[in-house]
Amino acid sequence: MPPSQQIATIAAREILTRLHDVMASRSNAQSKLDQVVQIISTALLSDVCSIYLLRDGVLELFATYGLKQEAVHVTRLSLGQGLVGTIARDMAILNLSEATSHPDFVHNPETGEEFFHSFAGVPIVRREQAVGVLAVQSAESRRFADIEVEALQTVAMVLAELIFSAGLIDENSLASSGSKDQGSLRYNGLKLVEGMGRGYAVFHQPRVTIEFTVAEDVEVERQRLNAAFARMREQIEHMAQEAEFFGNSNDHREVLATYRMFAYDEGWRRRIDEAIDSGLTAEAAIERVQQHNRMRMREIGDPILADRLHDLEDLSNRLLRLVSGQLGTAARLGLHDDAILIARNMGPAELLEYDRRRLKGIVLEEGSLTSHVTIVAKAIGIPVLGRVKEIHQGVREGDLLLVDSNQGAVFIRPTPEIEEAFATRFALSRKRRAEFAAMRDLPAITRDNHRIELMINAGLRDDVAALEATGADGIGLFRTEFEFLVSSTLPRRERQLRLYRDILEAAGDRPVIFRTVDIGNDKTLPYINNSDETVEENPALGWRAIRLALEKKALLKVQARALIEGAAGKTLYVMFPMIAEPWEYEQARAVFEKQNAWLAKHDKPRAKRIYYGSMLEVPSLAETLDILLPKLDFLSIGTNDLIQFFFAADRAYPKLAERYDWLSPALLRFLSRIIDQANAAGCKVGICGEMGGRTLTAMALIGLGLKRLSITPVAIGPIKAMIRSLDRDAFAPFIRELVASGASNIGDQLETWAKKHGVVIN
Repeated sequence: MPPSQQIATIAAREILTRLHDVMASRSNAQSKLDQVVQIISTALLSDVCSIYLLRDGVLELFATYGLKQEAVHVTRLSLGQGLVGTIARDMAILNLSEATSHPDFVHNPETGEEFFHSFAGVPIVRREQAVGVLAVQSAESRRFADIEVEALQTVAMVLAELIFSAGLIDENSLASSGSKDQGSLRYNGLKLVEGMGRGYAVFHQPRVTIEFTVAEDVEVERQRLNAAFARMREQIEHMAQEAEFFGNSNDHREVLATYRMFAYDEGWRRRIDEAIDSGLTAEAAIERVQQHNRMRMREIGDPILADRLHDLEDLSNRLLRLVSGQLGTAARLGLHDDAILIARNMGPAELLEYDRRRLKGIVLEEGSLTSHVTIVAKAIGIPVLGRVKEIHQGVREGDLLLVDSNQGAVFIRPTPEIEEAFATRFALSRKRRAEFAAMRDLPAITRDNHRIELMINAGLRDDVAALEATGADGIGLFRTEFEFLVSSTLPRRERQLRLYRDILEAAGDRPVIFRTVDIGNDKTLPYINNSDETVEENPALGWRAIRLALEKKALLKVQARALIEGAAGKTLYVMFPMIAEPWEYEQARAVFEKQNAWLAKHDKPRAKRIYYGSMLEVPSLAETLDILLPKLDFLSIGTNDLIQFFFAADRAYPKLAERYDWLSPALLRFLSRIIDQANAAGCKVGICGEMGGRTLTAMALIGLGLKRLSITPVAIGPIKAMIRSLDRDAFAPFIRELVASGASNIGDQLETWAKKHGVVIN
């Protein structure tokens, strides 16, 4: 460490030690601050030291050494007024050799500051918000050295906690100030799951509370930091091996490289070490360096560099959680009020940990229409807004939020007028749902008498209740992996059997199509790992679904036994995911038939009949349907994965999430051939996925000859309304002609046709 840095470190440590003693004394708060400014001024050899605190949205001079004492509690500055107000508003540092040269300089004659030329000030920050300003001045015209300013920043950080503990700032002050608190805000995003929700902001990764800022023993703090760094680096390497942190994003290698770069960056590590040397605890030292980086982010115009600093922010938060021991997500702490969950992204298993009764909405910085967390959220009826950039910078834990994913918006700290308008839209939304509910017992029959099967997608025991609520014809996709995702160990056969039996009993006479376990990709299980240590560069195309199940045959055998026994005396429908070639279907079916034969031989309870089906998600399967269809009882087109494979577009990558049109001629031609071939072979064919749950795309599929849709429960009402208003025979020639023509605006033309013929598409 350079000599100048050592001097600054010693000075900062001396100030912190003396501050700690002062704030621990029994004197009143004002007396403490009077002593604090004198300590800082003496240690930094400045003529003036002043503390301004935010009270009711105004910066008030609370203590000074060097200015006139009669100005204390008299001088007040609004945010943005003068040098002090500018620092608080912009969360920035000012270091001026001549204060009057700055365009924001404002003279306060009652302070007597006209005798002082140089000025340096730093924001006092608590929970990423400016709650005050610490400033020093000198009669000499000079810039304060960088190491002096750094010492000021270190002291300001400790002051924030000490001032708050002394009750000199309150939460009301925070509610009317800072970059996060400029009144009511609106952020726009992408509708992932439609709906509206009102609740209070909860961060999926809770902020670490720093209880102690001043170190008792610097070496102990350094050892704690070393241990946290070592563990963090282990986690980063584990992420690389499992690829679970990055889901199925094609650019995960670049992200991983960035995280590794920061995790092993000695410059970042050294800055934290130096903060510990100044007398801070390990947690406070990490936060101190984080504050410095946040200030840099506000000044950076280069979006690439800003993104890198955001990555460093994520890594800093991880390091803070490790060193403090405050691990886990907000689900561990529980939701005490109606909540809107805020996250960069999350996995389906993490969502299932939350209390659905309290969770009213989710806002993601990333997210896509067909990610598995979106699918799960839709299944349990929670509105989700995605692609909401920098939402963390605009919202505070506990802020009131209104999520209106139908409008693609989230309102933060809404005004009474915004709340009233939201309540009106919410009431209209409920009215529309009531209208759909009134159709519950009406069949999904087109105006020209074509019956369409409407089934729901499910994955949890409670989801079966949606059959009665919606009047659906059955469950067209039961995702059996959800039981695996919410379990810390492989679910035993008896537990699986009970679940499947309960589902079938609750469904009554309505069919339930069980998809065998589909794990891998972004649905990783800690107790099932890839034995190959090579990192999957494209997990969506990797060791998952039927590929994993056929290799881990014990897993598939246990599930087969549980399903066949759970369906004792009933009809069982089994569907295999991600079949790419007919032999995979044949091998999977053979596992079930062998287990069924064993149960028959040992006179065990079993299904009276088993129907076997395949999902068509991999385009290659379409080229061998002539071989496969005679062996199938039914075929289900899984549009979510199929579309990403068809267009070679990662469905979880934000830049590609909306690039490819579900109503493109290429996709509709492909689907039309599959539907025609299955219908000609007498094999029932259906759709399960997002494409079937939207009125316009569902209308197109029905026009192409599809007779079964398996969709999320909330989509049943709108889709049924569309079906009952559609004349399929009149529409079919129109859509087929459009597809054949290769028109680039099929969606627009379908909307025009629907409006002209009275088809309900909204």
